[in-house]
Amino acid sequence: MLAETTCSAVSAAGLGLAAVTAYRKRFLAATRIAAYSLIPVALVLTGVVEWVSGMVFKPSVWIGFGLLGLSWLLFMTTRAVERRALAKGGKPAEEPRAAKGRQAPEAVAPNASAPSLGAGAPRPAAGQAPAAPADDFSDIEAILKKHGI
Repeated sequence: MLAETTCSAVSAAGLGLAAVTAYRKRFLAATRIAAYSLIPVALVLTGVVEWVSGMVFKPSVWIGFGLLGLSWLLFMTTRAVERRALAKGGKPAEEPRAAKGRQAPEAVAPNASAPSLGAGAPRPAAGQAPAAPADDFSDIEAILKKHGI
């Protein structure tokens, strides 16, 4: 009963605001305000407000939301544990099975996350300093010479 009264009051206030806006010769804005202000009354008349208020005050509904939250929490926990195991070098819990004894193809190239340094560029060792700036531009110079620049 209180929800229906509140919705009616909100709609009446919105229609009053729409009338003031129309009086100021802003008819498009007034029409939009009137459209928005009719929504609460429409929800009351269709029974949506009664359905929502009945749902909000039932303990079984809140138990259902609690179980949904628990389910989500369990999913996220298992994903975090699985990712932590993979980061430490472990194997995934379920590996794809190979067809007829053959090894299953990998989904991603083994060195996909490593940066590409070009075809002939050697990878610097962990203790080495980066290459000198003159070495970095040698391939660019070769391309420019090839095109006569």
